[in-house]
Amino acid sequence: MSLPMQSSFLRVLSIDPGYDRLGIAILDRSGKKEALLFSDCIFSDRGSVFEERLFAIISAVEKCIAEYKPEALALETLFFTNNQKTAMHVAEVRGALLYLAMKNRMRIFEYTPMQIKNSVAGDGRASKAQMMKMVPLLLDTSGHAIEKDDECDAIAVGLTCFASER
Repeated sequence: MSLPMQSSFLRVLSIDPGYDRLGIAILDRSGKKEALLFSDCIFSDRGSVFEERLFAIISAVEKCIAEYKPEALALETLFFTNNQKTAMHVAEVRGALLYLAMKNRMRIFEYTPMQIKNSVAGDGRASKAQMMKMVPLLLDTSGHAIEKDDECDAIAVGLTCFASER
C-alpha cells in the first residue's frame, strides 16, 4: 500500500516502544509551535502471557489513534540488548505498531536513540536527566507533568520528528 506524500503534517503519534512499558505521546503543531496533547506510559500486566500484554498495549494505542487521529507515527528504533527475548518481544510490538500506522494511513518515521538525544538535548549521549529537563522546555505541555522517562522519551521522539521532517 502506498501512502500519499504530504509536505508536512500537524499531528504525530510518537512512541518509545516496549511491552512492559510503552511511552506514548500525541504532539500537535500549530504554526511553528509544538504542543503536547497527550502523553502517558502504558504498562502491561507482568503476570500475563506476552500475547495478552501485546493485545493490551496495542489496544490502548489503537484507542489513542481513534481519539486523536494523528497523521504520522514516529518511533524510536529498536535498541539491541543482550536479552534476546526482550528484543524479540519489543520487535513484535513494533511490528504491531507499524501495522496500525499503515491501517490508519499514517506516515512512518523512525529515529535512533542518538538522533533523538541530539535533536532534543544537542548531545547524542545525553542522560535521561538531561532529556527530562529539556523536553518541557521545548514545547507547550499545558501544565502536564512528565513523570516517567518512557513518556519523556516518547515526547522526545515526536519533537525529533517535527524537527527532522520540516
